[in-house]
Amino acid sequence: MSRRTLAALAVILLFSAQPRAEEPGLLLPGEEAHLKNIRQLTFGGENAEAYFNPEGTELILQAHHEEGACDQIYIMDIATGDTRMVSTGDGVTTCSFFIPGTDEFIYASTHGADASCPPAPDPTMGYVWPLHEGYDIFVGSTKDGKIKRQLTATPGYDAEAGVSPDGKEIVFCSIRSGDLELYKMNVDGSNLTRLTRTLGYDGGPFFSPKGTYIVYRAHHPRTPEEVEKVRYHNENEVVSPMRLEIWMMKASGEEQRQVTQLDAASFGPYMHPNEEQIIFSTNYSPEGTQMHGKPNFDLYLINKDGTGLERVTQYEDFDGFPMFSPDGKYLVFASNRNADKKGDTNLFLAEWVK
Repeated sequence: MSRRTLAALAVILLFSAQPRAEEPGLLLPGEEAHLKNIRQLTFGGENAEAYFNPEGTELILQAHHEEGACDQIYIMDIATGDTRMVSTGDGVTTCSFFIPGTDEFIYASTHGADASCPPAPDPTMGYVWPLHEGYDIFVGSTKDGKIKRQLTATPGYDAEAGVSPDGKEIVFCSIRSGDLELYKMNVDGSNLTRLTRTLGYDGGPFFSPKGTYIVYRAHHPRTPEEVEKVRYHNENEVVSPMRLEIWMMKASGEEQRQVTQLDAASFGPYMHPNEEQIIFSTNYSPEGTQMHGKPNFDLYLINKDGTGLERVTQYEDFDGFPMFSPDGKYLVFASNRNADKKGDTNLFLAEWVK
């Protein structure tokens, strides 16, 4: 039996349940200020990074079910819950996104380098995210998952890609310079432009809903010890997410500036369609960051000028990867809440309360 067939069988288990109506306990005290009518979309396994299509009717996401399995890319019909795998079933994948105006999507995958799952990072380095050298960015068909073209072929990590709302440009993270920087290119791979040039990690970028800005996460070392650690991690193809701030720039790459000053692990920023506010996940707490204690991540909202920080979710574990629907009426996010077993991360859809 082929790897793709096995992966297809696994997805039957992963998405066999249809979306259910809101269940008691999904909306927690303190969340009603911004959320209502929460609906659970997946039931079991690890499901994350779910992003809307331009019509707001489908989600593209990454998921795996079996222990030790690698993430693959799926497209879900929000109304019915019908879900299909659209990646190859080989290697590991991440960071998928619909290309507006087409029947295509982008994602990063290691399948071109090796069909098997890549090894986990050396545990002696602590908690780190792997930057698998085999990651490249591909364009696939939303209809049948067939790969239409490969956009990157540079040795080293190319991933974390997002698409502009007009479907013309892609922003992504690459280590091709020896450091993790942001780049922009046309959807056909032409006109490559480097956007960031500061030592450290610049990644997880998204265009704003109107294409005016790019929001992203960044860690820029502040001491000689931190500089040495960043260089060590770059050489060993990992990144430490223990201190990340939210940044933004104009879509042209100009006016790069830090939005948050939380000294915590903040990531997954996405702008509201009004392009005035950013939602993101962080382990920040007013009583002090929780990165050295209980690993609790919640969604927060902040104005683009760095004011008005407001907590959105209250679950005492993980809430992350938020994205607003194109009309701003809904929010999709990943959470450990209502898990059947410890470690499950599922997707939830909520109506957004202004």
